[in-house]
Amino acid sequence: MDTTLSDPLVGHTLDGRYRVESRIARGGMASVYLALDVRLDRMVAIKVMHRSLAEDPQFVRRFIGEAKSVASLSHPNIVHVFDQGTDGDHVYLSMEYFPGKTLRAVLDERGPLAPREALEIMIPVLAALGSAHLAGLIHRDVKPENVLMTEDGRVKVVDFGLVRAIEGGNQTRSGVMIGTVGYMAPEQVTTGQADVRADVYAAGIMLFELLTGRQPFGGESPVSVAYRHVHESVPAPSSFSYDIAPALDALVAAATAKDPADRPRDANAMLVAAVEVHRTLPAATTGRHSAPPRPAQVEQAFHTGSHTMIQPAIQIPPTTPPRSRRGFRVNWGIVALALVMVGGIAFSGWYFTTPRTAIVPDLVQRNVEAARQLAESNGFTIKIAEGRYDAKVPKDMVLETSPVKGVEAERGSVITIIASRGPEMVTVPKVEGKTEADARVAISDAGLNVSRVRRTPSDTIARGLVIKTDPVVGKKVEKGSNVILAVSMGLLLPDVVNMPRDQAEALMRENGFDPSCVNEVVDDTQQGTVIAQEPIAGAEVDKGARVCLTVSRGPDTGWKWPWEQDPSVAAPDFVPVPDVRFKDVNEAKRELEAAGFRVQVHKLFSRGRPGGDGAGKRVRGQNPLGQVPAGSTINLWY
Repeated sequence: MDTTLSDPLVGHTLDGRYRVESRIARGGMASVYLALDVRLDRMVAIKVMHRSLAEDPQFVRRFIGEAKSVASLSHPNIVHVFDQGTDGDHVYLSMEYFPGKTLRAVLDERGPLAPREALEIMIPVLAALGSAHLAGLIHRDVKPENVLMTEDGRVKVVDFGLVRAIEGGNQTRSGVMIGTVGYMAPEQVTTGQADVRADVYAAGIMLFELLTGRQPFGGESPVSVAYRHVHESVPAPSSFSYDIAPALDALVAAATAKDPADRPRDANAMLVAAVEVHRTLPAATTGRHSAPPRPAQVEQAFHTGSHTMIQPAIQIPPTTPPRSRRGFRVNWGIVALALVMVGGIAFSGWYFTTPRTAIVPDLVQRNVEAARQLAESNGFTIKIAEGRYDAKVPKDMVLETSPVKGVEAERGSVITIIASRGPEMVTVPKVEGKTEADARVAISDAGLNVSRVRRTPSDTIARGLVIKTDPVVGKKVEKGSNVILAVSMGLLLPDVVNMPRDQAEALMRENGFDPSCVNEVVDDTQQGTVIAQEPIAGAEVDKGARVCLTVSRGPDTGWKWPWEQDPSVAAPDFVPVPDVRFKDVNEAKRELEAAGFRVQVHKLFSRGRPGGDGAGKRVRGQNPLGQVPAGSTINLWY
């Protein structure tokens, strides 16, 4: 089962900045995750302390202080610390993501290493420790688990300052030893105290392990292993493999001396000695002949003694200390001379451990600046070529590189980046006053599409010409976007049929038409009522168009009420009709109905203008007016 699936931090964003992608490792004090820094668009490693430590306020304060100190270190063999913070119950460090294996994994896969290869790993480790020692920092937990390696041979040390932060917490007290028992100096075991020479001791143990494939002391428990560190001398690596030179035995013996005063004074002094030993070794070593397989007890200690632990200092019964082996004593006069040549020595260490080529990293889909940082951290330089428009990739994100990812190239060579310029933006052209056909051509030439044509009444723009666009002219839009055209349908003729002539003519003039053409005809309709119009209602015409109204002049015999034509029909009571013109149509309807009339409401414009239920519209025509029989039907136009 993939344990990362059940890890609640996977998928969580710490501090709103670090989106946790997966868990890389889990140790005794913390878990390490791969995360995306969404602010800088780069992958980072996030070390999250276990909750038991995060709940200790003294630890948190000490942790923050140590993180600031470690962040000040700048060395190519130290994993850089970018940031630290807390998010609820989570206390974390944000660090440089360095893909590769731990030195422990390399040892598990390969077993003991050839002497030159072992030193070529130790030299950058000692350089990293030496840089920290000059800055006043002690690692306190040097071991293969805290050394990272890539396939191309780069080496980096991690977890500076973490043990010191724990030492200052509530969970520890004076006389408590903290670290990994297989690498603890005798003084760490007995007093819990450590200085830079404890790091030297642990480096000596690690060198022994690289040469032999095992730790020097095994035991059934951490206490038994610690006891042997206090009372036994580390055996010579050559006792386990015949091809280990005496100079390597002497280097291990000096670094692991019981008395701190007998060790190199710091990692820089051990670095000087290691580079000198490396210079004397043969160019290549063929074949390894190791001692017989380790006993089961040692095998067990090899695995169980690798975790950082917190344990009370061990009270070891005093015994007569064995005489220190003097096979290797540092001549400090020589060291002083060597320090004058430290630039050359540092260059030698770099030359032995730094490969001449590197693999081009995957920079695509990264922000240009984040890609630059990643490329430069891998030894390349960056050239920004002319960008390219891309509708799907945001501006300043890398589209492609030359050479492409995965190619092996010389360090220092140039990676050319082509970045996205984002979607291409174009300007909506001015097409007002153009015909629809001409407007379509102009919009297409600008790289846009006409998605819809909306026909709109206008008393200023002739029929068939463009009134406006949506988006508006001059607006910057993404190339390929859609544009809506509003095309003039001119003016719409209102519907004045059944309206009194005087009202119909006034309404036509008010809307910009010429109603000078009037035809009177005999009709059963009440005299003076419009019975037809030409053009018909709703026709699209230009402003000033001539309209002919056909008006009734009544029947030949004269128009009569029904009771005037038939004596048997009783004459009704005549009542005045309220004049509701220019009132809100709904209020007018209610007023007439309250007066006992039936009401029919008509829209002047059948399309092109809002109608709805008449809300907010004014009465523009009314028929009849004056005196009419009670209960008559009144026509209203809005």
